[in-house]
Amino acid sequence: MKLVCGIDEAGRGPIAGPVTAGAVILPSDFPYEILNDSKLLSEKKRKYATEIILENAIAYGIGWVWPSEIDDINIHNASLLAMKRAYTQFHIKADFALIDGKFIPDIDVKSEAIVKGDLKIREIQAASILAKTARDRWMIRYSWIDNRYGFEKHKGYPTKYHRQQCREYGISYIHRKSFKIL
Repeated sequence: MKLVCGIDEAGRGPIAGPVTAGAVILPSDFPYEILNDSKLLSEKKRKYATEIILENAIAYGIGWVWPSEIDDINIHNASLLAMKRAYTQFHIKADFALIDGKFIPDIDVKSEAIVKGDLKIREIQAASILAKTARDRWMIRYSWIDNRYGFEKHKGYPTKYHRQQCREYGISYIHRKSFKIL
């Protein structure tokens, strides 16, 4: 059996919080019907799919790149670094990697970038689900530490409310200072 890894990221668009990537190798008997692009699944379906992925995956990893790193290397390079960090958590080596988007991270496996792969490729969909769920949970938990911005509602995306809170309180430690916030 060929081990195919899917890799995708979540969190390129927010003005706060990390960019997060998921990398997943699924078994051939995985219940693929539960998968879709993470953005097209309800939160309830994403959480359910995450549980099934974590219970059944041959291997998975989550990679994080923090706001200060994003500011230092830019969001494009941060996304690729998060993907690399997710992939390097594997305890086994994949035979091939399918990456959502146009670019391939610096990983030691033959890879192919697929534009809109999160709409077409099951392994990428699973990686997308893990990345989005992990990032959303992190943002919710950070809102327990600093509740001024409503991160639990918008997950760091530049909503009108989020920008209003930034004007009122200034930017926080987890805001991406290289992004246009105000």
